[in-house]
Amino acid sequence: MINKFASGRSVISEAVAPWSELAQLLRGGDAGSLVPVVIPKHRRRLGWMVPLWLGLLALLSGVMFTVRGDDGLIGAAYGALAGASWAVGVLLLLLGALWWWRSSIVEIEQGTHGVLTRYGAVTRTLEPGRHYLWHPWSRVDFVVDVATEIPYSAPVMACPTRENVPLRSIEFFMKLRITDAVLFVRTIGAGNFDLVLSSAVQDAIRQRARQVQTERAYDLRGSDVADMQELLNRQLSRYGVRITGCNIPDVQLPTQYQQHLATRERVAKEHAAYEQEWGLTRKRRIDSLQMDIERAKKVRDARFVEVKAALNKAREQVAQLLEQQETNAQRVRFEIETRGRSGLIAAENEAKAQRRLAQAYRDNRAVLQYELALRRLEVGAELANKAPQPVVVRTDGAGGGGIDTSALSTLLTAQLLPRAAALPTSGSAAVEQQDS
Repeated sequence: MINKFASGRSVISEAVAPWSELAQLLRGGDAGSLVPVVIPKHRRRLGWMVPLWLGLLALLSGVMFTVRGDDGLIGAAYGALAGASWAVGVLLLLLGALWWWRSSIVEIEQGTHGVLTRYGAVTRTLEPGRHYLWHPWSRVDFVVDVATEIPYSAPVMACPTRENVPLRSIEFFMKLRITDAVLFVRTIGAGNFDLVLSSAVQDAIRQRARQVQTERAYDLRGSDVADMQELLNRQLSRYGVRITGCNIPDVQLPTQYQQHLATRERVAKEHAAYEQEWGLTRKRRIDSLQMDIERAKKVRDARFVEVKAALNKAREQVAQLLEQQETNAQRVRFEIETRGRSGLIAAENEAKAQRRLAQAYRDNRAVLQYELALRRLEVGAELANKAPQPVVVRTDGAGGGGIDTSALSTLLTAQLLPRAAALPTSGSAAVEQQDS
C-alpha cells in the first residue's frame, strides 16, 4: 500500500479487500490514500463441487443397490442402503446447488462498475445491482468507482519562474472521475496512474510557472487554468479518466520575495490609505467647488434674469421710442405730403392759371392783332378812300396802234374827272378800265 507523502500530495492506489469492505474503501480511502479501484477477495471456491460429486456418487450407489436387490435379509439390507444412498445423494446435491447459488451472487455497489473476467480475460462490465455468475470460472476482478469525483492535490516544489527563481511550492487541486472502468484497469491501473498523473500535473504547473514573472507569482492563485485542464484531459483520456475541474489554491514564494512582497503590500496599503485620504479630500474639495459652482450658477441665473428683465424693459422703451419716432415721422410725412400736395395743387392751379392767362394773353393778342390789322385795313381803306386818285391820260400813240388820241377824247376825259373824284370806286374802276 502506498502511503501519503509528507509533502501533502494526494496518492491514488488500489486495495485488496473483501466484499464487505468495498464501500468503505471506495468512499473513505485507506490510510490517507484515495482508492478508486478495489480488488475483491473472492468467496467463490470449487468446494461446492465436492457435495455435488458426492451426491452424484451417492445417487449412483443408490441405483446400484436398487438394481442388486435380492430376496431375504440381503435384499432388505441392499434396499436400506439404497434408500440411504438416495437420501444422502439428494441431500448432497441440494447442499451443492445451494452452495453454488450462494457463491454465484455478486452485488455491485451504486456508483461503481464491476469488471467481469472469464479465464482471466475481460468480458464485460457489471452495472450496479445484484448479478449471478453461474459460470464457475467467471469472477469480478475489479470494482471501479465511476461516479465519485476524486479530489486530488499535487503540490509542486521548487518550481522556477520566468526569471528562473524557484518558487517554494505551487499547490494544484483537481477533481477527476473514471469514465471507462475497463480501459482504466487494463491500460494503467490505480498505482501507475498516480505516478502518471503526478508527472503530468508537475509538467503542466512548471510550464505555467515559466510564463509568470516572480513578482506576479501570486496572480496564479485562483487564475484561469482551463488550458491546463484541457491539456491534462487530452493526456489522460487514453486511460479512461476525465478531469472535471481544477484550480491553483495557493502559491508559496521564497522568503526573500515574501519579505519583498510584504514591503510592497505595506507600501501598497499606505498608498491605498493615502489615495483614500486624498480621495476624500478631493471629494470634499470637489463638493465645495460644486457648491460654489451651484451658487455661481444661481447668481448667474439671477443676473441673467435681471439682464433679461432690463433687456426686455429696454426693448419696450426702444419699441415705444421707435413707435413715437414712427408716429412723428408719419406725422411729418403726412405734413410734408399735405404741404407737397397743397404746393402741388397750388402749382397745378398756378400752372393752370398761367396756362389760362397765357391762353387769354394769346387770345387777346390775337384779337388785338386782328383788331389792329382790321384797324389798319380800315385806316388804309379810309386813307385809300381819301387819297387823291391820279388820272393818267395818254395822248400819244405809243401805247398801241388803235388808241384814239384825238381832241375829242381829251375833251371827254376832262369832263369825266370831276365825277371820278366824287365816286372813287367807280373812278378806280374807270381808272382800272382806263388802264386796261
